[in-house]
Amino acid sequence: MSPAPIALYPDLRERPVLVIGGGAAAERQVRALLAAGATPRLGAPTLTAALQAWAETGRVQWLRGRFDPAWLEAVCYLIAASDEPAVNRLALQAAAAQRLLAQAAPGTADALAAPKAADAAGDRTGAPATTAQAQALRPGTVTLVGAGPGDLGLLTLNALQALRNAEVVLHDRLVSAAILELLPASAERIDVGKSASGHSVRQEQIHALMLEHARRGRRVVRLKGGDPFVFGRGGEELEYLRAHGVPYAVVPGITAALACAAYAGIPLTHRAHAQSLRLVTAHCKESFDTLDWAALAQERQTLAVYMGVAGLDTVRERLLRAGRAAQTPFALVENGSRPQQRVVIGTLADLPDTARAHQVGSPALLILGEVATLATDLHWFGAAPLPAPPSPSPTPAVPTLAHAA
Repeated sequence: MSPAPIALYPDLRERPVLVIGGGAAAERQVRALLAAGATPRLGAPTLTAALQAWAETGRVQWLRGRFDPAWLEAVCYLIAASDEPAVNRLALQAAAAQRLLAQAAPGTADALAAPKAADAAGDRTGAPATTAQAQALRPGTVTLVGAGPGDLGLLTLNALQALRNAEVVLHDRLVSAAILELLPASAERIDVGKSASGHSVRQEQIHALMLEHARRGRRVVRLKGGDPFVFGRGGEELEYLRAHGVPYAVVPGITAALACAAYAGIPLTHRAHAQSLRLVTAHCKESFDTLDWAALAQERQTLAVYMGVAGLDTVRERLLRAGRAAQTPFALVENGSRPQQRVVIGTLADLPDTARAHQVGSPALLILGEVATLATDLHWFGAAPLPAPPSPSPTPAVPTLAHAA
């Protein structure tokens, strides 16, 4: 004989009872609660047709969305009846923390008592789940997602799934509008972008927002342009989450150097031109001063310089002083992989002047080395590369130690 759908108590009449879930199991619990004279409240993103009808007629109160511990504040009883075991477990744990009477709906108890390995592993901060995607989709988890350079087609399948299941998204300024359109309509979007000349959100504020929403049991996505671990402060954010006991996952993205080079027809390595690749960032004076310019000036290598548009004069000066040839080719890829992509080419001697002549703006990636010349013949996406102006400025004298003395 099947168990009763709910253990009835005499004091349930006219008392608020919270049911978590919007599927068939939740529908059975609500039906029983209505028959017992209770006042059901229903927490779920979507509902069955019958539950929807009860909500529209006012027989139940629908709390739309994923489980929120705040829902427990004005109820006397909780029934976990979600189709997702992890959501049930989260609700029951929150109820236990508040000493609220609660139970799992029939058919869900086994899943709660012995969760799948993927869910169990994720209860330990930073511990690997059976699959990375299972780790990323649990409530209360922060997932760092690389959005790539902007082309929607370069988003990975794991990134797409994380976005579609997100409840709160903290996104950077350079994440394309096309990617943001993939988010559920119910997802809360928070712009936490940084800009050298405009509004910026301090890193400490981003940390606090991640912690706040994760502790409310939400699926949080920290959405970054490119890859979270390539000049994206992903390491700092994971260190903060681990220090505060928040589970996390990482979905890599295609970093700008790879995408911009590919869409500009520039192989970053080539047997005839470059046997090594260096990724550097040049967004402020402090970053310039920490770079090993002598190593960066070596031949037969490719430099990919991130966030360097504002510092092109300094890049030219430091590389020439360190011995890089003035005729070294470069390519500036603006809005790489996006419909408005532009590629500007020239030589190191005229790098900042050529960029100013073509009004190159952010986001743009600098590729410097012999491989940059291949953009002229190998370009395939967008317009042909733009050359230096007809009357370039005089080649600057290479600074020497005598100049510095």
